[in-house]
Amino acid sequence: MVGRAADPSLSETGVRQARAVAEWLAPEGIDTLYTSPMNRARETAGPIGEVTGLDVLVEDGVSEYDKDSEAYVPIEELKAEGDPRWTEMLAGGYFSDEGVDPVEFQAGVVEAMDRIIEANPSRTAVVVCHGGVMNAYVGHVLGLEQYMVFQPAYTGVTRVRASSRGHRSLVSLNEHGHLRNVS
Repeated sequence: MVGRAADPSLSETGVRQARAVAEWLAPEGIDTLYTSPMNRARETAGPIGEVTGLDVLVEDGVSEYDKDSEAYVPIEELKAEGDPRWTEMLAGGYFSDEGVDPVEFQAGVVEAMDRIIEANPSRTAVVVCHGGVMNAYVGHVLGLEQYMVFQPAYTGVTRVRASSRGHRSLVSLNEHGHLRNVS
């Protein structure tokens, strides 16, 4: 397995996927745009900001669990190679060798998302983040004890509706029709 820098830039395919999701989201009436500070998220958020005219706001709380890692390994490589970390993820855990406490990670994600929601009442906010972040938040919204719920597509869109009374509901999970013609 080839390790990669812990905070890689998007590949050429990733750049095309970022443009595709930006074009797809453009007519959605987005009011505000947040991103993780990690390269792959910022580079995905950039085209969304361009097509919507929105500034990209950085929210550290939606950084991926591997933000302090020495190497980045795409999830599909872990799966294809039968890496034990993949099995651990399927069992609902995170990478123990990363020193990640899933309860703390999820709590941080929920806190960050709540900040974004509270700062944007009656508005549509887009948060460009990572698969582990989405899983932690979806698990919270659904009230699950498992932290890794699904394998998100790159630039997959998950929608959560938030009420002013604190209720959260999952509207859609991992939409990725915008990737049909992206290779």
